[in-house]
This record gives sequence, C-alpha cells and structure tokens, in this order.
Amino acid sequence: MSTADDAVDFPYRAVNRPAIASVFFFILALPGLIPTFAPMLVLAFVGLGTALVGARAIRRYPNEYSGGGLAMFGMIANLSLLIGGSSLHAYIFMTEVPEGYQRVPFYQLQQPDEGPDFPTEFATGIDGEDVFIKGYIHPSSGSGLLRQFILVPDLGTCCFGGQPKSTAMIEVTLAGGKSVEGGMIKRKLAGKFTVNRVPHKKTDFDNIVFYRLKADQVR
Repeated sequence: MSTADDAVDFPYRAVNRPAIASVFFFILALPGLIPTFAPMLVLAFVGLGTALVGARAIRRYPNEYSGGGLAMFGMIANLSLLIGGSSLHAYIFMTEVPEGYQRVPFYQLQQPDEGPDFPTEFATGIDGEDVFIKGYIHPSSGSGLLRQFILVPDLGTCCFGGQPKSTAMIEVTLAGGKSVEGGMIKRKLAGKFTVNRVPHKKTDFDNIVFYRLKADQVR
C-alpha cells in the first residue's frame, strides 16, 4: 500500500511506455479502415495488448508510473478500431459482389511459383462466366485514363516483383466506353472472363497472356 513516505521516495513518475505505445499503434492501425490496407488492423490488436500491459503496470506501481489516462484511451481506441474495422470489412465483403456475378479470388487462377505456368483447372472451368475479381493495374499498362490494362493480384507483382507470370495477369478491356485511372489503388471489376484459346503477348510484358476480362463494372 502506498504512503506519504512512498511519495517522497518517488517524487517523479515516468509516463508508462506501453501506454504511450498503445496510442502509437492505434494511429498506425487507422489506415486499416481502408480496404487496401486492411491487414494493418492487426496493429490495433498489438495496441490493445500494450495498453493492457501498461494499465497493469500503472496499477501495480502507482508511485513509479503515470499514464493511466493514456492506457485507458489505448484500450478503448484500439478495441473500438478492431471491432469497427472488422465489421466494416465484413460488410464490404458480403455486399461488394454485384448480383449475377461469381466471386473469383485471384489465387485460384495462379499456378504455384515452382509449377508450370499455364491456366489452372479452375480458370478453364469458369471460361465464359460472369465474375467479380479484385487486383491492381500494372504500371506498364500506362498512366492516365485507361480502357485496357493488365490486372495483377498484388502490389508485389505490380511494382516490385518484376515481370508477372502468365497466370498472374488478366488483360482487361472496359466495356461501354468506360475508363479508369491508373495507379496503386486496388480495383474491383465485374465482367465476362475468358481463357485465350491462342495465348498472345502484350507489349512491355515478357510472358504470354492467358486470361481476359471484358469488364462491365469497375470501382
């Protein structure tokens, strides 16, 4: 139990570092509300943990540490961000596919890195189907407003992975005179997916292209 003498022994109380860190992790996790950066929400879980550690230390050593308000803020803020962000992304996931289209995860079109680079069995099975897929516009497709571009599954393939494999590319053509601006934003597309009977090459790409998408919708 603390006493007046204890207060004299500890005239200065340091701000608890885990409490400070919890606020820092909360700020870092905020971009996780944006679908492209959703994995960053895991930092809110780390922030919640550091807030709990900080609050426990402050309660145990009240004459040594201050920062109870920071720890409480860190707990509430990070927990709210975890619950709210997870709920937001769950809602987006459940409502983002237009009616009449089938969700297709990009990885189901790709062969393993060590495997042969030709269309997957899943890809040939959805040939001619209306699909919904997400990905990034490869920078080699150009800048400005685009009506045709190469879609790739992730930023690594897009910007840092060199030339994408054939099964990591979809040649997209926007229907109805639509266009989309190039950039590093994750795109959502819906349209008719086809597998090329005679694979062909695209300018600026070393590998041949197997997949095509005539997109009716792009966001």
